[in-house]
Order: sequence, then structure tokens, then C-alpha cells
Amino acid sequence: MEPDTGEINTGAGSGSWDTSEDSSAGIGPESGEEPRQTQDLIDFVTLGMFIIDEIEYLPPRPPARDILGGAGSYSALGARLFSPPPLLSKSIGWIVDQGIDFPPVLTETISSWSTSAILRPDPSRLTTRGWNGYDHSEHRSFRYTTPKRRLTATDLSGTPLLHARAIHIICSPSRCRELVTEITSLRKKEANPLDSYSKPLIIWEPVPDRCVPDELLNCTNTLPLVDICSPNHVELAGFMGSDGLDPITGDISTAAVEQSCEQLLASMPLQSYTLVVRAGEKGVYIAKNGGRKRNPAGSKPNQTKKKTDYTRGGLQHDTDMEALFAGLLQDGEGHVAREEIEVDPGIERWMPAYFQPQTQPGAGAGAASGNDGEAAEKKPRVVDPTGGGNTFLGGLAVALARGKSIEEACAWGSVAASFAIEQVGMPTLEQAVGGENEERWNGERVQDRLAKYMNRVSLPHSTQSRTFLL
Repeated sequence: MEPDTGEINTGAGSGSWDTSEDSSAGIGPESGEEPRQTQDLIDFVTLGMFIIDEIEYLPPRPPARDILGGAGSYSALGARLFSPPPLLSKSIGWIVDQGIDFPPVLTETISSWSTSAILRPDPSRLTTRGWNGYDHSEHRSFRYTTPKRRLTATDLSGTPLLHARAIHIICSPSRCRELVTEITSLRKKEANPLDSYSKPLIIWEPVPDRCVPDELLNCTNTLPLVDICSPNHVELAGFMGSDGLDPITGDISTAAVEQSCEQLLASMPLQSYTLVVRAGEKGVYIAKNGGRKRNPAGSKPNQTKKKTDYTRGGLQHDTDMEALFAGLLQDGEGHVAREEIEVDPGIERWMPAYFQPQTQPGAGAGAASGNDGEAAEKKPRVVDPTGGGNTFLGGLAVALARGKSIEEACAWGSVAASFAIEQVGMPTLEQAVGGENEERWNGERVQDRLAKYMNRVSLPHSTQSRTFLL
């Protein structure tokens, strides 16, 4: 008997959700936990496409073929890394469109993750495939080699994936606005009960070919509709009409990243979106506007002295205007109730990439990775950057869905990306006996790598075994 994988095989293009008992096994609560509501089962879903990659490197390195890829696969990986079975792995949703040429080995890999993937076989078409090529500067070129199957909001309709807490979208600015509108409408329509609608977290990854100056206005108009906008440094620079590089060194310019974020935040100063810019070995830059935060419920307002009576007449140069209008503000005892306003300073912070340049060969004997005392690696840890950004956003999104701060979510994302880029294709999952958190990816526990990173960036980290729960 095959193990329960949690995948839902809907048949070619049916779009229906199999609600049989077997299909939902493992999603329910563990012993002693309160049952989760149906619409709370899914923490993360991506509308990124599933693609089978062919990766061509510079000679003499041979090409890699039939690689599990695409933004959908890698972002699902990022969320899955922090979602061990049996419960949390089922909270990760994605859609896999399988053509007649779909390799069985990829089905086995997807099944081993035990997620709530929707598998949609269609023998009338080929699976979406893409070619990836890298030049001497590690710049990636991409093109589709078979017709693509783009996902829409209606692909989520009628499934628990529609009601995910966090939704990852990779598209142009105008399409992002369309998708958010459609998702909102469908969630309201299919809420059960009807008054249980909840707004999802929207994590938007701009598509590279639309990150150009002509799309900048569309981008700023889209920002108020999303919670996270995450271009990489090249895409951010593209919106601004520059290359984002230091003119002297040719390296990624952190100053250019900061200046571009400041411009985007200034375009919508009253909105609450966050910019998370992925900048390769420089790490990620977090930028968010500040603002005013109202007094917490139940706090006591400031009290001022009773108003002074003023004789009717013209205003004087020393008239106390607050006292003059105190009658409109004072309570039953004659005190003026004034709400405390707390100022939120916003966020402007760089967080390092998990793998630092000093962990590469030539860093010197005894060189350390960050401040965690880890010796320099004997071999390069960054083998193939393909999918690193998508994997980062999957980790970030699932962290936000589980109530983590944006800084901690970026830590999850950075750790997730580290597992994606240290080999060609997907990391190796190793199941181990001894508990749901004992699985290993590339021979290492995710929470161990996360603990090292959190210590490096001075963020508090839970030492509980169920680190990844709310």
C-alpha cells in the first residue's frame, strides 16, 4: 500500500477537490489540540507555476535535465521546510499541472513532501518546461520550451487552498491587482459560514520582464493591495531605470537598494505594505513606513485639568485653544480625554544571506560563518542559485501566516533559500524515526540551521521542539 501523501488528483482540468477521508488524512489536529476550522487548514498557497527545468551551465559543466522547478515548486519547498508532517506539511498548498510527458520520479518527489498539493494530469498537453542558462556573471536567462499553463484565482475555487492564510503571487503589477480582486471576491463568495471571510496575506513577487520604468506607476498603484512586495535587486533597479550596481566596484549597490525603497515608500506614505528586497550575497533589505499607532484597548487616556471658563468674545493672542474647546472633549467629571498616540518608527534593516562569502574556499583557515563559530566550508555551499528567491518567499510567507514578525520571517526565508541553492534542483529529504521535527534536509535539521541564523542576527528564538507552530 502506498503511504498517504496528501496530494489531490483531480483529473485533467477538473478543478474539483477530493473530499474523501483518505485525501485529508494527517491534516487534522494532534491529540490534545483544539480542532482547526476547515478554512484554517492551509497556511500557504502559491499561484506560481510548476515548471520542469533544463539548466545549461558554462562548459565543461554538463547540463541538468528534468529538474523539479518553477516558482510554484520552489516557494512550496520554502514553506514545506518549516512544516514537518503529519500536521503542518498538510498546511502547504500548491498546484501541479502534469502533462503526458511528466516524469514519474518527480511525482515520487512531490509525494514524499506530504503536502496538500493538487495534482492535475492532462494527457492532451505537455508539461510546462523551461530552459535556464547562466553566463560568466551568474546572470540567468530563461525561456519556455513548451506552452505554459498559468494559474488563476479560479484554480483555487472550490478547494481549501482558496482560504489560505498567505498567498504567494508572481506576476506583473496589473495582473497582481486583478488576482487580488478575484481572490477577495471568491473568498467572500465561498466563505463558510458566509460571515467568516478573512483577508489573506498577499506576498507579491514582481515578474522580471515587467520591472521596467514604464511599469513604475503601475507598481506604486499595486503596493496598497499587498502586504509584501519582494523584487530582487535587479528587478527593483529595473523599475527605477538603473542597473543597481556600484559604479566603481560593479557589486550590488546597497545604497541604490535603500534609495529605491525610500522612493517607493514615499509614493504611498500612508500605506502599510513592506518591501523586502532580495540582494544575493548581500542578503535582504527590509523597508516599511512608520506611522501612528493608537492606544491599546483598555489603556487610560491622559487627563488634563478642568477647563477654564472663557467669556464670549474675540480671540486673544494668549487664548488657550484646547481649553476653549474643552467642552467638546471633556468627560462627565470635567476631564479632557485625549488618546495616546504611539509612533511606529518603521523598519529599515539589512539581514545577511545565510551563506556568507567567507564560507567559500579561500576565506582562510578557521574563518567563521557570521558569529556562530562555524568554520569555513571545505567546498562551495552555493552550487546553483536557481529558485533561491522563490524558496525565500515561501519560508517568509509561512512564517507571517503563523504570526512571526517580518524580521523573523526574513530569517525563515534566508534559511529556506540556503537549502535550495546548495545543490542543483531540490534538496534531499531524509525521514528519521524520533518525532515529526526529526526529518532532515541535506542531512541537517531545519530548526538547527534556523537557530544558528537567529543567533547570528540577534533575534530571539524559541527552543521548544515545535518551533514552527503558532
